[in-house]
Amino acid sequence: MFTEPGVQPGPHRSPPAALDFPESPEPPRRVPVNRMRPLAAVAIAVVAASVLSSCAVNEMEVGDTGSTLEGYVVGAGSSAQGAAQQSWIAAFQTDHPRVTVDYDPAGSGAGRDTFMEGASDFAGSDRAYTPDELEDGGFGRCAPDSTVIELPLYISPIAVVFRLDDIDTLNLDAATIAGIFAGDITDWDDPAIAATNPGVALPDLPITAVHRSDDSGTTENFTEYLHATAPEVWEWEADGVWPFSGGEAAQGNSGVVDTVGNGVGTIGYADASRAGGLGTAAVRVGEEFASFSPEAAAAIVDASPLEEGRADGDLAVSIDRTTEQAGVYPIVLVSYLIACEQYASPRNVEVVREYLTYIASEEGQQAAADGAGSAPISESMRERAMQAIESIRAE
Repeated sequence: MFTEPGVQPGPHRSPPAALDFPESPEPPRRVPVNRMRPLAAVAIAVVAASVLSSCAVNEMEVGDTGSTLEGYVVGAGSSAQGAAQQSWIAAFQTDHPRVTVDYDPAGSGAGRDTFMEGASDFAGSDRAYTPDELEDGGFGRCAPDSTVIELPLYISPIAVVFRLDDIDTLNLDAATIAGIFAGDITDWDDPAIAATNPGVALPDLPITAVHRSDDSGTTENFTEYLHATAPEVWEWEADGVWPFSGGEAAQGNSGVVDTVGNGVGTIGYADASRAGGLGTAAVRVGEEFASFSPEAAAAIVDASPLEEGRADGDLAVSIDRTTEQAGVYPIVLVSYLIACEQYASPRNVEVVREYLTYIASEEGQQAAADGAGSAPISESMRERAMQAIESIRAE
């Protein structure tokens, strides 16, 4: 069952400039995990923490875990990962009391920019960097010749959510979904919707389509599905930025869900963990209609190849959106944890490596499944991810 998470994405903003951090800042005062701080506040806290005396740190109690790992790392990016990050951080900090992890769910675009600017130790993104972005390089905290590792450690279906009185589910094919979001299908009793929903009393009501206002990996995955499966209707290439000004815009996954939920006749797309009590669509796959589930999302990832021409630790997946294979759900979000293979500074490299190791572990994947309704990665993907994580080091 998917549950409404407690993490709310922050407002979209330009990433802060890279800061000149001290080599070994001590961890600041622990804050509750559900109060993930904006990056500007995080940066101030890191700088302030650098003035703490080493003797005070030496007096910190390690606790019953026996862990001596310590440090303070900052991440930012995907709001879809928000609930999972909350679960991961809580468990990891419990096991390692001298570690603080802060994650700002500001959106995938902001997360990628922040990582490139050197204002975060790792990023969360609902798409991998493009080959052109990787070629341009300039990742702030990475060593000059370092590659970037991208790990598909959060897998979740993207739900098509709607708000109609007395209707909880609808069957929609790709062309109909594309027509709705392109503005070609404007009423809920349109023949295209009625054709796949016999016996459903569709209202004579205008459709209000809601899309993301921010640069979003969820949008990029959704528009990739539309263009791959209904190119005659959805003419735009996949992009994290919505391609035109029609419809209604909202910030983040939570913003889309709130806008759809507070309206009537509304429809949108969001990470399925945010669907809550909204109506959801089953989509056509082959001759059947498939509802979203973690299992169906994981199945299509396992059935899809890795993108060619990438570094060994770059595990970008090329999702087969047009598959007709039974038991898969094609509107899936594969969200990445992104880090340097080689950091320019040794500060907190061990913490980043251990945190990603926990996320990729069976325990970490189950924590995300329990807390965010995501799909645990397969054992073969875990093996590849662990090999990539082991390569993380300092220059």
